[in-house]
Amino acid sequence: MKESTIEKHLVTQVKALGGMAYKFTSPAHRGVADRVVCLPDGQTWFVELKALGGRLSELQKIFQSDMARMNQRYACLWSKEHVEEWLNDCQRN
Repeated sequence: MKESTIEKHLVTQVKALGGMAYKFTSPAHRGVADRVVCLPDGQTWFVELKALGGRLSELQKIFQSDMARMNQRYACLWSKEHVEEWLNDCQRN
């Protein structure tokens, strides 16, 4: 399954919950997450999407570490099913 298919699924599912999944690009900072997801309960997440078999680049690993260091919410999702599991977990917290 292509990364773009997983990304479209994320956007659709987040909107169905009443949230937004903003496309995130930062020309000055390569490696940032693909999407900033704002859920209706106030949770904000930086979300990286990868196809199965994909891998995080070194810059993406740095971004992931930076988010952890700054106590930000970060998720890397690898499939439509992973998107569903992640959203279910978010709704429980």
